[in-house]
Amino acid sequence: MVDRYGSDVLAGDWRTPARGRTVDVPATLGDVVEEVSTGFCGEIVGVDRQLSTVTLEDRRLKRRTFELGPGFLHEGRPVALVAAATSAAPAAPARTASGSIAVQGVRARTARASRIFVEGRHDAELVEKVWGDDLRIEGVVVEFLGGVDDLADHLMDFKPGPGRKVGVLVDHLVRGSKESRIADAIVRGPNGAHVRIVGHPFIDVWQAVKPDRLGLSAWPTIPRSIEWKKGICQHMGWPHRDQADIARAWKFILSKVNSYDDLEPALLGRVEELIDFVTVD
Repeated sequence: MVDRYGSDVLAGDWRTPARGRTVDVPATLGDVVEEVSTGFCGEIVGVDRQLSTVTLEDRRLKRRTFELGPGFLHEGRPVALVAAATSAAPAAPARTASGSIAVQGVRARTARASRIFVEGRHDAELVEKVWGDDLRIEGVVVEFLGGVDDLADHLMDFKPGPGRKVGVLVDHLVRGSKESRIADAIVRGPNGAHVRIVGHPFIDVWQAVKPDRLGLSAWPTIPRSIEWKKGICQHMGWPHRDQADIARAWKFILSKVNSYDDLEPALLGRVEELIDFVTVD
């Protein structure tokens, strides 16, 4: 028999709208949509994420702004326009404390034969905090001497030569000082070509930390009759009776150093010079 009534009108999903259900669609510049309530049809020429609005421009170059959300047709289907997800800006390269680009996923290099010598423990700790990552990548070991007076003996034991160079960082290396006389004698010696001695003008490496990091306008002048570090502690109101007090004072100063920007340029350039010297064949 011929079915005079056709198919069952309740068969299938009879609740689905004829044009389909509304779906979220990114409001992409250049897409053409129609705003249902007004019938305004145009190209998307602007999206304001803060105001949650979309601006359409029709063929007559007339523009209208609507609220983002449902109530639009795109290619004949109902859509809710949403602001397109913004792509995250590329992350800036990570930097080490020294300011160089951090090398990710690389193991520390086997230690070179060449070395960097510094005068004391505090110098070594400061160099490690700022340049430690770079030195491990380059395979450079930093050793402290306990004083520049012993430098000649250390070099005699170390035996510098080709591929076995020594860079030395000296405190208070100014013309006419004891330190400068020692440095000149070594440079004129038989191993001078394989030794680079540089220094900073500060009485102690403490002064290489910018004073404003400690709330000072400048490092105080300490009379020659007073041991310099104890004089600094006294000026700052810190305990200074024994070496343990001095060590605690230095730990506090070192805690104020997070990168090269916390150090004076007079030290930065010298350390970089030594790293270049011992790593470039």
